[in-house]
Amino acid sequence: MQNEAKVVPISHSTTSKNLGNLPPVLSLVRDNATLHIKKNLQELFTSADDILFEMADRATSNSEQNSLFEAMRDLRLKRKSLERGFFHGLLDKFNQLNQRSIGRSRVEEKLNLDTLSLVQNDELEESVALETMIAKVMGTEVQPLTLLSTRLGHLLQRKISNDENPLGPKSLATAFLESCTILGFEIQIKLIILKLFEKAVLDNIHALYHASNELLIKEGVLPDLSSQTTERKRPSVTQRHATSHTADADQHSFGVTQAIHTHIAFDELQALLGHLKLSQASTPAPSDAVPISTQDLMRLLSHLQQHNNEQHVSSQIVRKQLDSILQRASQQSKRTRVVGEIDNDIINLVSMLFDFILDDRSIPSALKAMIGRMQIPLLKLAVLDKSFFDNTNHPARRLLNEIGSAALGWSDQDTKHQDSLSQKIESIVQRLQHDFSDDPGIFNELLTDFASFMRTERRRSELLEQRVRDAEEGRARSEYARAQVEEALNERLMGKTLAETVVQILQDSWSKVMLLNHLKYGEQSNQWKSSLAVMDQLIWSVSPHTEPDTARKLRLLIPKLLEKLHEGFNQAALDPFATSLLFTKLEVLHVQAMQRANALLEPAQPATETVKATPAQSTPSDTPTEPPPTAESTEPAQEEPAMVEVKAKIALTEPAADTVPEVEVDENHPALALVDKLNAGSWFELTQADEQNTRCKLAAIIKSTGRYIFVNRRGLKVLEKSRAELALAFADGTLTLLDDAQLFDRALESVIGDLRRLKSRD
Repeated sequence: MQNEAKVVPISHSTTSKNLGNLPPVLSLVRDNATLHIKKNLQELFTSADDILFEMADRATSNSEQNSLFEAMRDLRLKRKSLERGFFHGLLDKFNQLNQRSIGRSRVEEKLNLDTLSLVQNDELEESVALETMIAKVMGTEVQPLTLLSTRLGHLLQRKISNDENPLGPKSLATAFLESCTILGFEIQIKLIILKLFEKAVLDNIHALYHASNELLIKEGVLPDLSSQTTERKRPSVTQRHATSHTADADQHSFGVTQAIHTHIAFDELQALLGHLKLSQASTPAPSDAVPISTQDLMRLLSHLQQHNNEQHVSSQIVRKQLDSILQRASQQSKRTRVVGEIDNDIINLVSMLFDFILDDRSIPSALKAMIGRMQIPLLKLAVLDKSFFDNTNHPARRLLNEIGSAALGWSDQDTKHQDSLSQKIESIVQRLQHDFSDDPGIFNELLTDFASFMRTERRRSELLEQRVRDAEEGRARSEYARAQVEEALNERLMGKTLAETVVQILQDSWSKVMLLNHLKYGEQSNQWKSSLAVMDQLIWSVSPHTEPDTARKLRLLIPKLLEKLHEGFNQAALDPFATSLLFTKLEVLHVQAMQRANALLEPAQPATETVKATPAQSTPSDTPTEPPPTAESTEPAQEEPAMVEVKAKIALTEPAADTVPEVEVDENHPALALVDKLNAGSWFELTQADEQNTRCKLAAIIKSTGRYIFVNRRGLKVLEKSRAELALAFADGTLTLLDDAQLFDRALESVIGDLRRLKSRD
């Protein structure tokens, strides 16, 4: 009990009051599981922080980035509470082994009429993710889990189903999902956290089941219960479909296509291979044929490995070379020598895997030759360690997957002798050929070295990518801001006849102030709204009016208007000499506007009433005299201002001479649906006019301009297309989306699929 208290301080009364109901042995299983899972959860939180930060770094909008940073902060602050909630849920599930009642589901508690649709959508996504996680574990770990459930049932004197088992995938995943209710995440981020839980806890669940079963065996709980008594279940069609759905969920959550994890034991692969043998018309070996030992096979493979310098290795070369050696040995010994059945199945499997790899268009041709030379070392490894086929974390599989992922961005035009990636892959292949005998540790060593190399490469390319994204987003913001300024100008000026000076001020000078305010503060800011108001005030101040109080409004408006214009021009750092000339011209317009406004005050009285010098100027009403000089007569005559009618739309920049017209496609074009599903990080192959292929990655989607920015693997911009242009490129085949799922996993999935289809035809 002390161990339990150290891991999770128990505070719920409902939990603590039932602790004594469990048998002591079961309490040991519970405490051991708690410690095991707690260690794995540390990996989850570390990975979550890194992934959320990376997603925020690649966010295409400020709001998206802020929500991801807020999610990081929320997860850090609530991490301890989430852990406590999860472990309390786990303890409750242990305690419920002695109870039959089942409480209300979390879905029922959350449903309400106001949010029914939203909750249903989120719950649906959660339930699909949950079922996928459970199906994946049940497809691979059903044997040890069933043994554990049987032993728990023996302790409690009743049957315990795998779903009821507190350490079953359903119980663990449900407890974790319920603990996540304290997080204020959107469903997409919550699905990412669930995926990380699957990777950190459920993908490593075999060790927990093994340790729990061993603990119970040591305590004398059904020690003779054998795994052979439990029929090994093959994943059902539903489970395989769920596994396939996981790949789609990963693509949605992480922005890139993830690996389809294939879990299938070697004995199942052997059973499938049996149908392949039946379908192949081959000469059966003589009944007295002598199978060579695995040690002899390893020696033969090592011989081939040391002397295999072929640059264009086919997947069948190993089989042909082995058959040739065995034929010579048979002639010398006068007895037919063949490869043993199990070893022969392994050779066939590895050959089929490399059939897929060497035919995969995602791997450049120049690198296929290098990867093909890894066939013999991987074949030797598979002979030594058959878990290679179903252990997704096997260093050799991960090494091949890492090389496949790195190869996505490599183009055949890259000079192999000057390219660091091809040189690194070449060094790995040579190291395997020269140094690998029978110690699998070399794969772990090479994996560590290559992963370190790729981290350095990615940091360098990501830095350049970020610069490209920043530059493109800055350009997009400028284009959007310029479009907003143009729209505001055209809305107010189009079709109007105004003084040329005013049009010149607004189009050439004040537009720069507006552009600066939009870029610096945004279109919802007071600064932007104020710049629009100044434009409206300027136009009003020189326009003809008929209201009697126009003069009073002008006297109040003009000084403030001129002050705002001066302030704006200074902030935009416009040429003081040029703006001074504009103000001089504007002053003339304002004087004329005041004169027209004064004339509206009282038409029956002389206009001198507004410009009286002294009372002595008045004369008796019966004395015929000339009226005193008016403002018009005391000032020199003003020239009428040049007027212009704005007929054409105002454009702040001249279009380039070589500007390509915007491509248009029908919104029902089928390729547009593919374009709309693209995520940043996807790799493509571009076929150019000279028929050379270029690999490029979608680095950014600029939503404000609808532009898609592509970079090469070094992070340099190589392509920019609109949504419509991408659709047409997909349609005519000049741009192809590359499959960036894990190379080995895709190959194994393809082999399994082919074998199952062959079986279904038998």
